[in-house]
Amino acid sequence: MIELTPDECRVLGVLIEKAQTTPAQYPLTLNALQAGANQKSNRDPILAMSEEQVLEALDSLRGKALVREVMLSGSRVEKFRHTAREGLEVSTAELVILAELLLRGPQTAGELRSRASRMHPLESMEVVTNVLEHLSERPEPYVRRLSPAPGSRAARFAQLLCPDLHALEASPAASGAAPAVGETGEASLARRVEALEAEVKEVRKAIERLEAVLGRA
Repeated sequence: MIELTPDECRVLGVLIEKAQTTPAQYPLTLNALQAGANQKSNRDPILAMSEEQVLEALDSLRGKALVREVMLSGSRVEKFRHTAREGLEVSTAELVILAELLLRGPQTAGELRSRASRMHPLESMEVVTNVLEHLSERPEPYVRRLSPAPGSRAARFAQLLCPDLHALEASPAASGAAPAVGETGEASLARRVEALEAEVKEVRKAIERLEAVLGRA
């Protein structure tokens, strides 16, 4: 199986994300890619990658057939696009789930649906569950299931392209503990609110399904 370094994970995750969310600005220049790698939203941890680090990651990703350089007509600077769909042999739904795990670490299926849907439609929890099962049941799995965070019954999932990229134990936001070193109280609160919102959405949908069943009874 392809193995990635932490810097490669961030660069590849950004390329996948931007291809899906801002196609008009894709492929990315080196400057845009560096800015995406270091942005403060939708990232965990927040990094300060140098231009040299981004270039080194791009070079190694090219060697793994996951990135290629392009020169568009009328452009004076080289740009970069990912070839991860072909290189990893995954569907678009599987690709955005992997990108979300690369950019933010272990998450529940509900969190993944809420967050990855900004990149590609994930119509239901069943869709997300099927994607995660497919990724975890490959001959060389890309994802594995983790135990729930303290106080939660929802299993979490982690990517295996770079197993040491994130801590696999429950995050402080999930367990209610103090923020991690380097994480502000505001960032911790934002993560907790986002996770709660995802759970509330799923509860509401479950209630709606129950009401529909009772209404037909």
